[in-house]
Amino acid sequence: MANQKILIVDDDENICQLLTLYLVKENYQTAMCHNGQDALHALKADTFDLVLLDIMMPEMDGYATLIEMRKFSDIPVIMLSAKGDPLDKISGLNYGADDYVTKPFEPQELISRIKAILRRTQPSMPPATDPDLSVENLFISLRNYIVKIDDKTVDMPPKEIELLYYLAANPMQVFTREQLLHHIWSADYQGDARTVDVHIKRIREKLGVGKLWRLNTVWGVGYKFEILQA
Repeated sequence: MANQKILIVDDDENICQLLTLYLVKENYQTAMCHNGQDALHALKADTFDLVLLDIMMPEMDGYATLIEMRKFSDIPVIMLSAKGDPLDKISGLNYGADDYVTKPFEPQELISRIKAILRRTQPSMPPATDPDLSVENLFISLRNYIVKIDDKTVDMPPKEIELLYYLAANPMQVFTREQLLHHIWSADYQGDARTVDVHIKRIREKLGVGKLWRLNTVWGVGYKFEILQA
């Protein structure tokens, strides 16, 4: 934990200083930016483990910043906002946020959410009997956490790889969001079940569809990795 570094992005200097105090007390390293453009530059110039991203900022708000961030980074993001409407939360998750916390918040609750996200974004799936799996032009390795399409490596964070592998290793079987959360995240995961939808969406965007396979939505139930007839 001592080496984990968190980027705080908020135009309110007082909130940045308060968050820094709590995070340093928990042995995290911190850096802060006060607008979206500076945050994007910081993410390209340095390595961080998580971003705390305010929504209401001048020039480039949190949503726009997150959209740009997701073009080059899969770093975990917790959005901070005074907006408590469920639609705002859904928007944040759809844009690629991992969690959404409404202001004012209890600092210890935020710390707990940070720890939970950092735990579940680390590789945690137990070793598979055969850690390498191939389906047509798709190759997935849990040995090295690599995904390839047509022998070209696809950039994916650990949880996306674990989710894809689990579905592909159980072809034609339908899994609910709750089952996938249990297997890939943890039995005590307390976050939003929509995180599965977000991860599936990102995987599809990166992989597309094979001639003999596809990641299929079973409406009202969940997802399955479907093997098509040749």
